[in-house]
Amino acid sequence: MDLIQSLQWRYATKKMDSTQSVSAEKVDRILEAIRLTATSSGLQPYEILLVTKPEIRAQIQAIANNQAQITEGSHLLVFAAWDDYTPERINMMFDYTNKVRGFTTESGDAYRAMLLKNYPARGPEANFQHAAKQSYIGLGTALIAAAEQQVDATPMEGFDAKACDKILNLSARGLRSTVLLPLGYRDAANDWLAKLPKVRRDKAQFITEIS
Repeated sequence: MDLIQSLQWRYATKKMDSTQSVSAEKVDRILEAIRLTATSSGLQPYEILLVTKPEIRAQIQAIANNQAQITEGSHLLVFAAWDDYTPERINMMFDYTNKVRGFTTESGDAYRAMLLKNYPARGPEANFQHAAKQSYIGLGTALIAAAEQQVDATPMEGFDAKACDKILNLSARGLRSTVLLPLGYRDAANDWLAKLPKVRRDKAQFITEIS
């Protein structure tokens, strides 16, 4: 399938086949796509937790409205954003960038100084909300990458984030969960949504060209 065909194929799968498991190669490709996606200022202010342990997924399912895909799928991605933009985190990413590229620039140093002045001053909650938005860019990339691999994926916001953070001990890592993404394969025979047409607004209602 090409990209558009893959996006036409995908949907938010409601029933997954628990007897099928996504291969490590496909999961790695999805994760690599997320790692390579865009983030504001290149800071990558979120992390991915890949959860396969059945007991942990069952605990998360219990605080996620018992959505079955969490345990029916073979893998669960938990997107977890930084709880704050600290000077240490900002410097870490700029230092790493300079190390990888092998040089520094005046413009890069000036940009670092600007972030160090402005970001920490905004406060932890404002910074977390910004980082959480960045994690959603990664979510979009994950959905496209999964479709390209013919892997089903169902994004989920309906969960108790504080409880999820406790289950995964995220506060100790300075992280807060933002969205869940089970990966697996559709059980088309038992998924009421599988055979229904995809519904999207017409281009004329969705796209406005300003020229």
